[in-house]
Formats: sequence, structure tokens, C-alpha cells
Amino acid sequence: MTEIVLMSDPEVAAVPVQECGERLVDVRRDSTVLVDDRKWQDSAGAFVHLRQQVFGRLLEAQARLPHGMRLLFVEGYRPPSLQRHYFDAYAGQLRAAHPEWSAEQVRSAASRYVSPPEIAPHSAGAAVDLTLADADGRELDLGTRMNATPEESAGACYTEADNISGQARSHRHILGAALTAVGLVNYPTEWWHWSYGDRYWALRTGAPVARYGPVDLG
Repeated sequence: MTEIVLMSDPEVAAVPVQECGERLVDVRRDSTVLVDDRKWQDSAGAFVHLRQQVFGRLLEAQARLPHGMRLLFVEGYRPPSLQRHYFDAYAGQLRAAHPEWSAEQVRSAASRYVSPPEIAPHSAGAAVDLTLADADGRELDLGTRMNATPEESAGACYTEADNISGQARSHRHILGAALTAVGLVNYPTEWWHWSYGDRYWALRTGAPVARYGPVDLG
């Protein structure tokens, strides 16, 4: 497996952000978007928001899918406070399981699954967690449940993992081909996580700056 740059890597934090001011939009405004409600945790529906260009690229990606497949949108924007909660909770689990680890080891391991709050693409409205569904909205097999940790999945959550079925591998390739074609990049430890315009995207694509930084849902 190719060496993976984690969100906690100093290279990611070193990417400058030149905030473009683009607004967050509600993906439900387009009736072709299939939205899963498993992340519905607040009355404002923060999770269904994305930066406008990221949303536009998702619609382009959906048009590239084979007949009978749809994107299933699970989570986009995540408020910084919620991101901090997720990161601290997972880091706490790792710290308890590995009391011999240093603080940096815990931070690095945690970032395989939850981005450090100051870096997080979700809090910039630049990232989306999604999967594939059939024409009737039934979720397809991509090898693990959405948001499976490296521990519970024995690493099968990694995009290029080899301990998944051939059908799941095919579905990951279809998803990846559609999203890569419209400019999104994947976080290789999470097959479902794709982003555009954030620091990780800039590092992966060679862009000089990130377009989007952390933002509040106005």
C-alpha cells in the first residue's frame, strides 16, 4: 500500500488557507441528491451543507455513475465544536487502549479516523462522507459500514484495503472514478471521505493554497 499522509502530518497544517468566502448551501435544494439521515443531530441540519462548488462537483460526479447507481450523501459540513468532540472522544479511546503511547502517537493514530479540529475538511464545508446506492436508494456494499474504525474493520476502511470482496472493490472503484474525475480527493484511510478546496486537497493536488478554511453555519 502506498504511504499515506495523515491529516495530522505537519505538511497538511503548513498549507496556507486563502479563504474565498464561498457560501455553504443545503444539498437538499436539488431533488436528485439522495440524503441519508443517519447524521441528523441538530435542528439546523448542519450536516446537509457544503460549499457551493463542492456541491456542484458532486452533481457532476453523480451524472458520471453507471445507470442504476446513485450517490448516497451521508455528511458534509460539521461544526468545529462537533469535530472537536469526535476527535477528543476517539483519541480518548486510543489513549485508554494504549497507555504507553505518547501524545503525538495518539494524535497521529486518531487522525486516521477523525481529522484534528484545526485541519478538518468537514468544518470547512469542503468534505463529504458518501457511498453508493442502487436506483431504489438501497445502500450498496463497499466493504465496511460507513465510519468503521481501523480497529473494528481490521483496516478494511482503508480505500485500497485488500481484505474486502471483489464486488465491494468494484463499487469503490466506481465511486472513486466518478469523484476523482470532478476534482475531489480521497482520504486514504476512509473510503467514504472525499474533499475539494481544503488543505488536504491542496497538498494532494499541488495547489498553492486551500480555498476553504473553518467556517460557521450562518
